[in-house]
Amino acid sequence: MATSEQLKILCVKLDISVSELARRCGTSPQAFSQKMKRERFTPLELKEIARAVGCKYESSFVLPNGDRISE
Repeated sequence: MATSEQLKILCVKLDISVSELARRCGTSPQAFSQKMKRERFTPLELKEIARAVGCKYESSFVLPNGDRISE
């Protein structure tokens, strides 16, 4: 699933708009929307977005044996 779709679902679950998410992250809704269109979020930015709304973002590789490689 694309990152922009995940962010839209996050907004629905938190009952906030994408514009409100942008404001909470300290950016303009227009700039945030452009990043969503281009799918240009770094793992650090995604962690900052999660922190801004009080949740956790995890990015990792999970091997077949269950081992996890995270940042």
